[in-house]
Amino acid sequence: MKKYLAEFIGTMFLVLLACGSAVLAGPSIGGLGIGLCFGLVLVCLCYAIGNISGCHVNPAVSFAMLLAGKMNGKDFCGYVIAQLLGATLGAAFLGWLFGLGAGFNYGGITTGVADLAANVLQPGATSSMALVAEVLLTFFFVFIILGATDEKRGFGNFAGLAIGLALGLVNIVGIPVDNCSVNPARSFGPAVFSPGAWGDFWIMCVGPLLGAALAVAIWIMVSRANKAD
Repeated sequence: MKKYLAEFIGTMFLVLLACGSAVLAGPSIGGLGIGLCFGLVLVCLCYAIGNISGCHVNPAVSFAMLLAGKMNGKDFCGYVIAQLLGATLGAAFLGWLFGLGAGFNYGGITTGVADLAANVLQPGATSSMALVAEVLLTFFFVFIILGATDEKRGFGNFAGLAIGLALGLVNIVGIPVDNCSVNPARSFGPAVFSPGAWGDFWIMCVGPLLGAALAVAIWIMVSRANKAD
């Protein structure tokens, strides 16, 4: 149960703080700052709950661990439920803050459906563009996680830094396309309070899950080849 609680709290803070950076400080820090905030939040969470739950805070990461044989189906379901609930609570807290700020100069947000930094296609982006971006960016992110946490060739105590940097990088690239998901839970929480975001939500599920599966397949090939060498 403590693993699920850790995932719940971790995902809550990921949405509250990282999405909050876009909602509350977007015009000040821009896409680069928002991306760095996502990365820094994850670095902190890795060192806070990494030894408890592995700090997935992302159904795509949990899916990758399931495919890689590093977690069972029961834990996978428990993790995903905890992540979705945590993301929803984080978005609720962010929405509460948003509602308390009458007259506050919110900026850097897409009005309407993206008031809580929901994942929606940005002007000029297409569904196919966003889907490909989500697959490739999640592939990179999960591939880094698999390498950084590998028992024999991983980064040890520095794994959290590598993972956080990877999330920051993919957000810097992906934010201009669809506000960058690579995490179905991160997309789910804000969408609960932004109904207009549901039309693009399938991209934020299919893309990350495909990317995670691809990362696992390639990582298995690479790691086996390395053992052979």
